[in-house]
Amino acid sequence: MQIINSTASDVETIFEFYNFAIAYQKTKFNKHWQGFDIPLIEQEIRENRQFKIILDNKIVCIFAITFNDKAIWGEKDNDPSVYIHRIVTHPVFHGNNYVKNIVDWAVDYGSKNAKQFVRMDTWGDNQKLIDHYTGCGFTFLGVTEKMNDINLPKHYDCISLSLFEIAIKEGQKSIQKK
Repeated sequence: MQIINSTASDVETIFEFYNFAIAYQKTKFNKHWQGFDIPLIEQEIRENRQFKIILDNKIVCIFAITFNDKAIWGEKDNDPSVYIHRIVTHPVFHGNNYVKNIVDWAVDYGSKNAKQFVRMDTWGDNQKLIDHYTGCGFTFLGVTEKMNDINLPKHYDCISLSLFEIAIKEGQKSIQKK
């Protein structure tokens, strides 16, 4: 298994994965992503912030990162952090716990790039994902007030978010124990 940067030739596959995710979300929860703009994904690829997990020469999972997320994190955004977004596993590979691989990768990446935290968010009332992310090593920090920022993707409009973080030093300890 490898985690590597996505390339411009992956854009169609990335959107295929997003469509898989939206269809899956609709079967599991009362909220779902509202789609994404191609320019956003192309920018993430150009900035080396869009990633893929490759297994046996196949893309099995994708995700994006950013280094600032003030609209969601407010003043905490001043902390040097890696923010993980839009993790999607191909339906054939569900259940292989790629989130843990992404977390380990993000802690290592953050450590090498002078970051203090790895952070994530999800819908505020999705207990299944809250449990999953805490099981992957994140500390649940609580739920935000309802979001209302035109710069965020549409699915963030008027919802509360659950926030999670791993302090990089804590995360390094868990990686070393493996």
